[in-house]
Amino acid sequence: MAGEVSAAMGRFSLEWLGLPGLALAAALLLLALCLLDRRTRRPGEPPLIKGWLPYLGVVLKLRKDPLSFMKTLQKQHGDTFTVLLGGKYITFILDPFQYQLVIKNHKQLSFRLFSNKLLEKAFSISQLQKNHDMNDELHLCYQFLQGKSLDILLESMMQNLKQVFESQLLKTTSWDTAQLYPFCSSIIFEITFTTIYGKVLVCDNRFISELRDDFLKFDDKFAYLVSNIPIELLGNVKSIRKKIIKCLSSENLAKMQGWSEVFQSRQDVLEKYYVHEDLEIGAHHLGFLWASVANTIPTMFWAMYYLLRHPEAMAAVRDEIDRLLQSTGQKKGSGFPIHLTREQLDSLICLESTIFEALRLSSYSTTIRFVEEDLTLSAETGDYCVRKGDLVAIFPPILHGDPEIFEAPELELMNIKDWKLIHPGSSLNTTSDIHHLHAN
Repeated sequence: MAGEVSAAMGRFSLEWLGLPGLALAAALLLLALCLLDRRTRRPGEPPLIKGWLPYLGVVLKLRKDPLSFMKTLQKQHGDTFTVLLGGKYITFILDPFQYQLVIKNHKQLSFRLFSNKLLEKAFSISQLQKNHDMNDELHLCYQFLQGKSLDILLESMMQNLKQVFESQLLKTTSWDTAQLYPFCSSIIFEITFTTIYGKVLVCDNRFISELRDDFLKFDDKFAYLVSNIPIELLGNVKSIRKKIIKCLSSENLAKMQGWSEVFQSRQDVLEKYYVHEDLEIGAHHLGFLWASVANTIPTMFWAMYYLLRHPEAMAAVRDEIDRLLQSTGQKKGSGFPIHLTREQLDSLICLESTIFEALRLSSYSTTIRFVEEDLTLSAETGDYCVRKGDLVAIFPPILHGDPEIFEAPELELMNIKDWKLIHPGSSLNTTSDIHHLHAN
């Protein structure tokens, strides 16, 4: 029945409905969802939290404040519970000693199956579920994000970073102000895009800016897009996605100069399995672009935000960079090229600690697996059952405020100079599996 509802919605455009028609359609949809969703908790299963919204469940509360909401559920129901989110039942495991139950159970808990279904919903990529050979070959392309290939990519990024900043700063006759998030998104998007896909052969300043604006609109709806909400109910996100995919088609990307090795290898694989004109190639590139910047933009934003709020931390980072430039014979200022190797970047402990702290304070990363068959997971508090077709997730950010792991966790950018020394055994799961879809 759920498939019939979805198929029926695809037969007409909501644009043709007036306000009464939309209200009626919404009411019928809610009624159908209420009739479909009669799930109750079975013996041996974790506590079940369905919320008051049919189908959507608790998605609005989770989106509003993920960490506080998860902490509330943990206090009420313990470390393991199942919630309804956008038509999917997800069992969260918050006890860190049980994380291995999820990570190492490859037979019954699948990431590839989860990611392939999500790729289809989010980016309109359908062939990966049917073609395991293409999936494997695309995975092999990520060797070009390691070793010498990573050094080449870093060199290209440094050059693009220099050009992006100099093109703005050298033409500036007076200081101007901008909101922090648009500034970070503008810089990161352009640098990332040109590093991976190259530069437009024909000078067109609107290409990057329009693509960035469309991408940010698409990303703003991403959480709803992957939560099984019909795309027709998400405004113009479907048309925006189609526009971006066309922009990233083989025909348009052929106009770019300076492809990275990882992009070239991906394009070779895709053209092996698709005809050159197939727009699903552009859908793959949208997924890769999203995976490249969806974490990076907010990470830069939060790192800048906390540095600007803490002058002492900013001074420590600047001093560290100044000492590195001085030791390598480089000078700051317009007209002086700055080149940093991967080893030199790795030596910037204060800068790295700033990023780690920003992620500790703001990251809501989640690791998710698809349950391929009914199974029983054993925990110290007892065994519990999860159903085939559900999802299982771990939520590491719940640990980022734990005083047993982080000293004075309520302090922003605490102990910025000695983060590694104070927390040698801790690690931040800074990137979720969802954001690693491109690697699977």
